[in-house]
Amino acid sequence: MTPYDPMAVAVDWLDAYRARRINQMVRMHSPDALIDCTCGGSNAIYGQQVIAAYWKRRFIESPVLELLDLHVAGEDVLVTYRTSSGMIV
Repeated sequence: MTPYDPMAVAVDWLDAYRARRINQMVRMHSPDALIDCTCGGSNAIYGQQVIAAYWKRRFIESPVLELLDLHVAGEDVLVTYRTSSGMIV
């Protein structure tokens, strides 16, 4: 098994976001992933089709500008980044 490098994953994620590579963004989520988004109210985003729609919307509405922080807790990674609309945690 290849060692897990959270920073490498965060860089890959940032690159995919900036390049608007929807398939890569969706593949970076496990099939049972849940995105807890507080954008426009609290939303639980679940399922690959819904996750794809979420990222397509984010690519247009809030392009990423820079990675601000990366927090690793076990197998979970919390990415904090800045977009044109502000900081996203």
